[in-house]
Amino acid sequence: MNNPYQNAMTQLEKAAKIAGLQNKIGPLKKPMRILKANLAVRMDDGKIKKFKAFRVQYNNFRGPFKGGIRYHAQVSLDEIKALSFWMTIKTATVGIPMGGGKGGVIIDPKKLSPMELEKLSRAYVRAFYKYLGPNLDVPAPDVNTNSQIMDWMSDEFNKLTKKNQPAFITGKSLEFDGSQGRDTATADGGFFVLKEFLKQLKISPKKITVVIQGFGNVGANMAEKLYQSGFKIIGVSDSQTAIIDPKKKGFNYNLIKEIKSHHGRIDVCVRHEAKYCKIVHNHLSPQKIVEQSCDLLVLAALENQITKDNVSRIKAKMILELANGPITPKADQTLWQKNITVIPDVLANAGGVTVSYFEWRQNMKKENWSRAQILKKLKPIMIKALKRIDKIAKKYKIDLRTAAFISALRQIIKK
Repeated sequence: MNNPYQNAMTQLEKAAKIAGLQNKIGPLKKPMRILKANLAVRMDDGKIKKFKAFRVQYNNFRGPFKGGIRYHAQVSLDEIKALSFWMTIKTATVGIPMGGGKGGVIIDPKKLSPMELEKLSRAYVRAFYKYLGPNLDVPAPDVNTNSQIMDWMSDEFNKLTKKNQPAFITGKSLEFDGSQGRDTATADGGFFVLKEFLKQLKISPKKITVVIQGFGNVGANMAEKLYQSGFKIIGVSDSQTAIIDPKKKGFNYNLIKEIKSHHGRIDVCVRHEAKYCKIVHNHLSPQKIVEQSCDLLVLAALENQITKDNVSRIKAKMILELANGPITPKADQTLWQKNITVIPDVLANAGGVTVSYFEWRQNMKKENWSRAQILKKLKPIMIKALKRIDKIAKKYKIDLRTAAFISALRQIIKK
């Protein structure tokens, strides 16, 4: 079993050694604070259930801790520690004045009623609120959490502190001082980076075949942007299944989206609606989607998707990491040796935390920016970070991930 925190520390050591910073990274080898709690929730049947919850505050050298809260049955402390570390690197990679944190609850939220979900979310804030706040630690949505959950948490924090502080949490709904553009921010940021990278290589999007792992918020938004820009989407997966177009003509994103919304799973052919049966395609297990032949593989699911066990079967020419930690260090090294370019998570999905930072700034200054303003501010941040990282990669003849870590470490330890 791959331990995500050990993977993160391996990445840290590798970058520090190349940049000659081994003696400077001591503070980054462990979190500043680890918070744990058992959240007691009265369920709809009247019984009390307890759920393990975590908040890891990794590093705040550059500003308040920043990071999402995830609800998932597979949440572990090592996972949360790794994610909080990666967030520390990520905020420094794109140069925003925040640190890194992460939170989680061991729970399958699909098994909770809306009322139980609200009680759980408010209990999370009650457990940790003394360590949270606009200038201390600013949470956000993550896997299986959304703007509604952020609204509940914001309301609970305001009640506990007896003060309206919208900047305490980001990813809120627009009605509760959320930000325009937050819903598509991760995909927007990744898209800006990808387009700039391909521009440098002088490759037309129309010549790129794409496989996308994950069709949640990030994966679906990215699929839409790629489809509209002329990329050929030849494979897509969700948690239930995967579809691949063996003829490589490309799927119609709008069709996949419509079927997903009506039937709860991706497809391009619904048997009782003949008009949908336009493309001959194959169904695969979701895990097999990463092994399909394509120019670009977009990873938008969970961590540890490409490991030493399946890396030899990876046929993509380039990988864009929109998920956090989807490739283990050993697999990363193999991909580098195979000349498969990886645009790493700490850059590729940093649009999400950047727009979260924009929301925090708007709340702090009592401003309200339009979606157009958000995108106008986001694009140069992402492109500037890519160019800085690419320059480091070429200087040391290293992969983009290690270059991103070096860039971030220099920001964090001020060398």
